[in-house]
Amino acid sequence: MDAPGLALVELGAILFALGMLGRLAARFGMSPIPLYLLGGLAFGEGGIVKMHAATEFGRMGGEIGVVLLLLLLGLEYTAAELMTGLRRSWLAGLLDIVANATPGVVVALILDWGVVGAVTMGGITYISSSGIVAKVLNDLGRLGNRETPVVLSILVFEDLAMAVYLPILTMMLAGLSVASGLRSLAIALVAIAVVLIVALRHGRYVSAIVDSNDREVFLLQLLGAALLVSGAASALNVSAAVGAFLLGIAISGSTAQEAAKLLEPLRDLFAAIFFVAFGLGTDPRAIPPVVGWALLLAVVTTLTKLCTGWWAASRQGIRRMGRARAGAALVAHGEFSIVIAGLAVSLGGVSGRLAALASAYVLMMAVLGPIAARVVEPAIRFLQRDRIDPVPG
Repeated sequence: MDAPGLALVELGAILFALGMLGRLAARFGMSPIPLYLLGGLAFGEGGIVKMHAATEFGRMGGEIGVVLLLLLLGLEYTAAELMTGLRRSWLAGLLDIVANATPGVVVALILDWGVVGAVTMGGITYISSSGIVAKVLNDLGRLGNRETPVVLSILVFEDLAMAVYLPILTMMLAGLSVASGLRSLAIALVAIAVVLIVALRHGRYVSAIVDSNDREVFLLQLLGAALLVSGAASALNVSAAVGAFLLGIAISGSTAQEAAKLLEPLRDLFAAIFFVAFGLGTDPRAIPPVVGWALLLAVVTTLTKLCTGWWAASRQGIRRMGRARAGAALVAHGEFSIVIAGLAVSLGGVSGRLAALASAYVLMMAVLGPIAARVVEPAIRFLQRDRIDPVPG
């Protein structure tokens, strides 16, 4: 079979397998992310079936997947919501960073992965999965609960923290000098400030540039703008993901709502390819030696996320049950952790075992997070029994 034909067959097989895995995940009410990662591990080097012909498409498709993930994330927020969430949650957000980044940093230093590896692992264990958390809250009917604004405020803080963290990580991975690194960081901070100001005062003009009544034209302009901004950000060592996120924030009103509806199917497709592409680049034979560390991190960061949510909710006067639900909602890790690991692996400068540890950790946390959110309420009721508050928090 010629190369184009082989590539099409392999790509078709991968996409069909992803569809089956997504269907299986939906049947059990879980996130498909762990199954997509497992699929990539099965099709990659050292896996059950090697598919080399589709690797290049997977790599580029994965890049587009990251851009779409962050663009859609930015579309979910307005600049005003971001600023309100930041004012409301900054103290809990700082606790979140210290409590949940520290375990990853410590493990990386113990494994002798250096400062860059420590910063990378700190980000992986810090950031919760906004996508999984939002889906779980919706599935469990908790969007109207008193603790939900607390959870969302912490997620907003995490997303803003990523806009600063990713340029710093990119700078370190690229091995830039201190002067170049500070310049890249300054560019990132200025870009964030400018975008927030523009979005607050002139968001309608940004929206008008990409908006169109023709769906085809709208899609082409929106996707083209996202790739242009992301590419320009990457050229400035700011991170393509941050560029896409900032563009999403700048688009507002009905344009943002229509853009989200239009891009969601593309986001789901390319995000799935992104997780598979990460799995393709990870040798599954490297995972068993780091499973113990991944399990340790999963246990520790589950506890630290529970404590973060509990403390943040208690500051808002929410009762025990609501505090427990807030903490459990933050446990899930997923797309952002893999984005960080993928960035580190693609740019080099970290141990090859880091990808294996990140894969094992995210597999555990993406499964454990939704389970924790579902069982925390009956668990608390069982432990407290008749001592539970008569009115849920």
